[in-house]
Amino acid sequence: METLNVEPEIQQSTPTRRHLNRYALFCSILASTNSVLLGYDIGVMSGAVLYISETLHLSSVQVEILVGTLNVCSLFGSLASGKTSDYIGRRYTIVLAAATFLIGALLMGLAPNFAFLMAGRVVAGIGVGYALMISPVYTSEISPAMTRGFLSSLPEVFIVFGILLGYISNISFSPLPSHINWRVMLGLAAAPAIGIGFGVMAMPESPRWLVMKQRLPEAKEVLRRVSDSEEEAEFRLTEITKAAAQEAAARGDNWKGQGVWKELLWCPTRPVRRMLVAAIGINFFMQASGNDAVIYYCPQVFRAAGIHNKTKLMSINVIMGLSKTAFVLLSALYLDRFGRRPLLLLGSAGMTLSLVVLSVGSKFIHTEHRPMWAMVMTIVSVCTFVSFFSIGLGPITWVYSSEIFPMRLRAQGAGLAISVNRLVSGVVSMTFLTISAKITFAGMFGVLAGIMFVGTLFFNRFMPETKGKTLEEIGALFEDKE
Repeated sequence: METLNVEPEIQQSTPTRRHLNRYALFCSILASTNSVLLGYDIGVMSGAVLYISETLHLSSVQVEILVGTLNVCSLFGSLASGKTSDYIGRRYTIVLAAATFLIGALLMGLAPNFAFLMAGRVVAGIGVGYALMISPVYTSEISPAMTRGFLSSLPEVFIVFGILLGYISNISFSPLPSHINWRVMLGLAAAPAIGIGFGVMAMPESPRWLVMKQRLPEAKEVLRRVSDSEEEAEFRLTEITKAAAQEAAARGDNWKGQGVWKELLWCPTRPVRRMLVAAIGINFFMQASGNDAVIYYCPQVFRAAGIHNKTKLMSINVIMGLSKTAFVLLSALYLDRFGRRPLLLLGSAGMTLSLVVLSVGSKFIHTEHRPMWAMVMTIVSVCTFVSFFSIGLGPITWVYSSEIFPMRLRAQGAGLAISVNRLVSGVVSMTFLTISAKITFAGMFGVLAGIMFVGTLFFNRFMPETKGKTLEEIGALFEDKE
């Protein structure tokens, strides 16, 4: 494997002023609200599954399948979203994602049995897959270089916000009868899906997609609105048009995304191969860290430790959600100041240490005596684990995935990387309880700590700094040294 030059000397030609364009912020927020759908499902399912398993009499294996199905099926949405967004545009793909999730949420809320509930999870998963790819891609394509880190991290902010909403939903509706409360919790996700579908219609199409379709006047008008001056808009249009012209020979006229899989997988150039390694690697470690599984099964971990009161279990979830929310906002605000690499390395190293402490604490709380110090240490380490995730891997995975590929490969390259994200999340979610039953929760957290240690080494070697560079300049980071 080629070693990536993580700090090449490239002439910076873009403006150095870090000013947040209000219209770009407005468009990024609208696009990123799609990500609240996944966050809400992660948060609400962690509590709802307690009542679902009681009402439908599910085994632990069925619980794992129920939880993990959405993540596994979302990989199909991620794979399809690249070509879909190249064909119909970024904006309408966001609408498609919200509409698909809406159908899935209604199926889950009205499910009379386990099979019907699974069908809803499948449909909702496809919608989530579309949302996870298209939100950061659209945001990165519309954002100015100096604020792209903050704006492209907004999908993770909304995922965390959705998780917190899910926890609040758990607490709010848990007093209802157990055969009704989980239906309300899951079905309520239809409300934001409807709002997102209509809200997205108010935002413009991606200027880079418009340039690919040779709709230059429309692209120029969008760039005027998301730039701070006419000069900046002209500069960005020139850069995008130049990149599109260089790629025109490879794709030909009337290009709709065909041939990209061949260029990505069968005969990639050395720079494209390095982009794939970086994008797939960071998405793999994001989910191999066990973040989703820890959130999904946190109540199960503490219930096994002797905490059976559901209100207390939900309260621990809320504390964890508040920690994630605070730190993801902090990371997003400082991402363009400190850069991607420092926060990524800090976050992954902190996750590794937190998992080690969590493993030690879990070893003691799952004993007969259950010392209070071990319980406190476990709760604190869970909160620090999700907090470090929110500092590094959480937001930065979406930023890297959406910005490192060239224009012609961006949508489908990001879709491929995020499909790996979804596959690994599904596998971990569907095996977490089974493996933990074999090697204990302490052993499972120890394994995750080892994975994150390897991930930290990977990030240090293969992830370049992209702060302050235009999307068109980033490709040079993956070129060979002269």
